[in-house]
Amino acid sequence: MATLLVLCRFLHFMVVLLMFGACVFRPWLLGTSPRPALDRQLSRITTLLAWLALGSGVSWLLLISASMAGSELAALDLATVQLVLGKTFFGKVWSLHLLLSGLLVLSLLTPWQHVRLLLSALLLATLAPVGHGAMLSGLSGQLLILNQMVHLLCVGAWLGGLLLLVLILRQAALYPLEKILQRFSGVGYLLVAGLLVTGLINIRVLTGQFWPTPLFSGFALILLIKVLLVAGMLGLALLNRLRINNCQQRVGQLQASVKLEWLLGVAAVAAVSLLGTLPPML
Repeated sequence: MATLLVLCRFLHFMVVLLMFGACVFRPWLLGTSPRPALDRQLSRITTLLAWLALGSGVSWLLLISASMAGSELAALDLATVQLVLGKTFFGKVWSLHLLLSGLLVLSLLTPWQHVRLLLSALLLATLAPVGHGAMLSGLSGQLLILNQMVHLLCVGAWLGGLLLLVLILRQAALYPLEKILQRFSGVGYLLVAGLLVTGLINIRVLTGQFWPTPLFSGFALILLIKVLLVAGMLGLALLNRLRINNCQQRVGQLQASVKLEWLLGVAAVAAVSLLGTLPPML
């Protein structure tokens, strides 16, 4: 059950993060003018992500219901699920989250890009109170949730932007790569700063220390793995930024580097999915 919950968390976090980031970076990198080939690809991907978000969101609710009831069969018991939705903090947040997810799927039937962007941002923001974000109450708890929202929005923008960049690089001859990469890098500095600041705040608040101990066990070990993965992403991003000139002649190398950076990000999200099920060492 615990393994299924971690896998479900990973899938759900991943699709919601990617959907938000791709929606944010599409107009930023390419403007509002139509790009038929890319837009068709992006539309297929976001449609798949939206349905996966809804399906994995429902699965997460069922797994939590079974976990709280202490029985796998409770996942199929409507009364238990209703009790979780109506009587628990998670359930009240998740009711809103699933509503937003359903609206996002419906928005795919419309041409309203701004609505999809807003709904994907709200869907991502409602993941903040889930897990460690609900540890504190009162003003401290609200500030922690707000900090987690900013952290998730930064992560989503970065990972979704990398996904869009991979799609652009597959049709590199059609785009001014140097300008696109400069735009991406410019925003990337802000995203990295947001990630670092909000991440450090999370660690300090959740563990009561600047870094949890002991270093090589439990929560601290998974956190260390996550930090190393993010450091690898930062290294690749810096390398690509330094080699941005004449990038049109190195499309193959750039593709490989961006894909590796994206895969490191996926691995970091997997680490976060496991972290959310482990108790911080207070």
